[in-house]
Amino acid sequence: QVQPVESGGGLVQAGGSLRLSCAASGRAFRSSAMGWFRQAPGKDYEFVAAISWTGDSTYYADFTKGRFTISRDNAKNTVFLQMNTLKPEDTAVYYCALGDAPRPANLNTWGQGTLVTVSS
Repeated sequence: QVQPVESGGGLVQAGGSLRLSCAASGRAFRSSAMGWFRQAPGKDYEFVAAISWTGDSTYYADFTKGRFTISRDNAKNTVFLQMNTLKPEDTAVYYCALGDAPRPANLNTWGQGTLVTVSS
């Protein structure tokens, strides 16, 4: 299985922004829905956002409340998660995933994750 590779995590102050990137091989990427999950310290994994393989449909968890935007560039085999107005509670390891549909249960091939730390 092709494993996606995340990048772009780091330390940011509350109110700041980060853009996460996720790359996968061409064949797997272009035919797959993509999404992001996260796991905060001591908590379960939770769905963040997903995007269809065409990019026409996007889905978000309620907590993103317009702060996060998922997008993809199929020419570059990359999906992005733009995160604005970050809060300390957004601190988590963020995982990129791919699958056959933009629904959490279908996004079943995960990357290794990238750590996002938001300081207060």
